[in-house]
Amino acid sequence: MEHEAKDQHFNFYIYKDGPDRKRQRSFLRHVLLTVLMLSAAFFLGSAFVITGCKERISIWGMLTRSRMCETQCEPRGSETLPKGIVSRTSDLVMRSLSGPGNKKTSKKSMSLLAIAAGIKQKESVNKIVKKFPSTDFMVMLFHYDGIVDDWRDLEWSAHAIHISAVNQTKWWFAKRFLHPDIVSDYAYIFLWDEDLGVDNFDARRYISTVKEEGLEISQPALDPDKSEVHHHVTARNNGTRVHRKIHMLNNGGRMCDLNSANPPCAGFVEMMAPVFSIASWRCVWHMIQNDLVHAWGVDFQLGYCAQGDPTKNIGIVDAEYIVHYGLPTLGGLVEKKAQSLSHQPTARDQVRNRSYVELEIFKNRWRRAVKNDDCWVDLFEKSQKLKKH
Repeated sequence: MEHEAKDQHFNFYIYKDGPDRKRQRSFLRHVLLTVLMLSAAFFLGSAFVITGCKERISIWGMLTRSRMCETQCEPRGSETLPKGIVSRTSDLVMRSLSGPGNKKTSKKSMSLLAIAAGIKQKESVNKIVKKFPSTDFMVMLFHYDGIVDDWRDLEWSAHAIHISAVNQTKWWFAKRFLHPDIVSDYAYIFLWDEDLGVDNFDARRYISTVKEEGLEISQPALDPDKSEVHHHVTARNNGTRVHRKIHMLNNGGRMCDLNSANPPCAGFVEMMAPVFSIASWRCVWHMIQNDLVHAWGVDFQLGYCAQGDPTKNIGIVDAEYIVHYGLPTLGGLVEKKAQSLSHQPTARDQVRNRSYVELEIFKNRWRRAVKNDDCWVDLFEKSQKLKKH
């Protein structure tokens, strides 16, 4: 007689007698073991999520989570924090040590003026800063001569951010202190030299113009009669509000014509007084090389950061124009008479030679980067080909 028994763990009925029954019982046990192993694997696997940013949930999640988490890209290093406590960005607003906190301003309501400044150009810098109302602009000075205290007598100095590092360039400062996540709340970044005349410039009108014209990267036009002009596209056109390209003859041959779409004929600004939207600056910041402090060559590649067609999104504002005096402040001012009496290269000569060296280094890096990046698509070149067809 066969005796029937009930397995109290799994609610299966098995038979104790007979070889067939034993084989059946062994088979069922293997099935049960397999089911248990698969269930355990599923439970452990649910503690991990592969996200688009290739980050893994912390091992602590394996102990606390039994379901799939939402796919999300958290900032690197914040994976163990609850996402509500993560503060992704910052700003340059100085905070009170006591009393009520600062009133919040609407996002994108202010812009940033950053100037590389030496004490010898104090009067010029003072005139520039006064053109930027404190209600609309934060001011940051990069002191390349190490002198900070001598600026304290200016009324706006106490509200400005002062950063000092001896013999460093504007781009050295910008790479280290204007990270996109630090300046993300500013609508535009004015990254200017100190040797600029601003008698015919109004900052508020300038921003209004670039917004209406849709310019992501821009600069005030240069007064051609008083400025040191290196590229004719930056010279002021008297009859226009904004211009984006130039057509001109050079030495009897046409250098820039109606079909010219490449820098410096179109989609180009110089680096003495550029103005970047925060979206374009996020791109430009990544292109600035950490060890190439003069940023030569970057101006010819700004089109890749124009957030679209550079021939439309990069332009020169004629309505608000400035004077570029072209003072060689880096390396010090050199008297012509003293320079002619010596055959030794001056500090200024060495600075300029280094600039040319950095230009070649940057150009080589760009070519190598393009060659080695199989995933990169040259959207600028692609758009130019589409226009021709």
